[in-house]
Amino acid sequence: MPHLFRTSLITSIALCAASAASANEDHCATVAASVAEAGFGASVTVTCDDAHAFITSDTYPDHDVMTGIVGSNEQVPVPAEYAAPIILFPTMGSTPITRDAALGVAVNGVPIYDYTAGGEMSQADLAHHQAQHDTLQTQQLDVCGGHAGRGDDYHYHAKPTCMIDQMENAGDDAIIGWAFDGFPIYGDNNPDGTEVAEGDLDICNGQSDDTFGYRYHTSAEAPYIVQCLMGEVPELDQLPRVRPLDMATGGGVEAGRPPQGGVDNLVFTQDADGARSMDYTYKGEEYYIRYAPSDKDGCYDFTTKTVTNNGEVQSSELCR
Repeated sequence: MPHLFRTSLITSIALCAASAASANEDHCATVAASVAEAGFGASVTVTCDDAHAFITSDTYPDHDVMTGIVGSNEQVPVPAEYAAPIILFPTMGSTPITRDAALGVAVNGVPIYDYTAGGEMSQADLAHHQAQHDTLQTQQLDVCGGHAGRGDDYHYHAKPTCMIDQMENAGDDAIIGWAFDGFPIYGDNNPDGTEVAEGDLDICNGQSDDTFGYRYHTSAEAPYIVQCLMGEVPELDQLPRVRPLDMATGGGVEAGRPPQGGVDNLVFTQDADGARSMDYTYKGEEYYIRYAPSDKDGCYDFTTKTVTNNGEVQSSELCR
């Protein structure tokens, strides 16, 4: 190989590597800025490696939760350490990706799911609204667009309205979250303030973007938020999941079962010391799920009276 050609090739390789590194650093800085500018830097951390920006939080937002739920699954939100990996060099894929868990994360660190409750969404379902599994239409969501799932972790299935109200940079140009494929999520309008025209959003609730190549949106109509991922996610099976609580003595906990017809007067309260209570009625009977931090790190003392357990009062220590 001639010396001049070899030198030129080495220089080109170095420039490409430098360009890729710069792009990753820029995307890392953009993810970090989206959290900081929204005002969530005190409760959410952003760190980056060569491939991902990690948005880390306890998934427990600083806004009202659970208010307005009728279709309760008798699960409550419990803090859960969660590191959401955002790809730093996003690439569009050829096939939409679905998943029975989170598809992204809001800038306050709360995971974002599709609109269905239990991972019912398959690729074949994307083109058809799954009304029977729609968490909003079945009144499973609170007034903020979220609820607690099987992992007793709080997450959003629709536009995170309460979080957006808290954002210091709230506006059409503010990024409200990130999908795991590395593309940003915006609100109902385009970043320039114009309305998203009917038909502009694709099957995943996204469209092309001049800055990032692609972006997702929330919407007033289903699917409300990210329905699937349009970008490539090489390690899809390694994306994080929040495990259900376990008994301190060992063994899992039975999942709550939605009381038929829904519950009434659900109220969720919380104290500064970490004690929380979800109280509600079902067919005129009072039920509750209450917990407070125990002496063990990551564990909580629960006292419950649920429809799932036929109204039997139970006490247990549950741990992350």
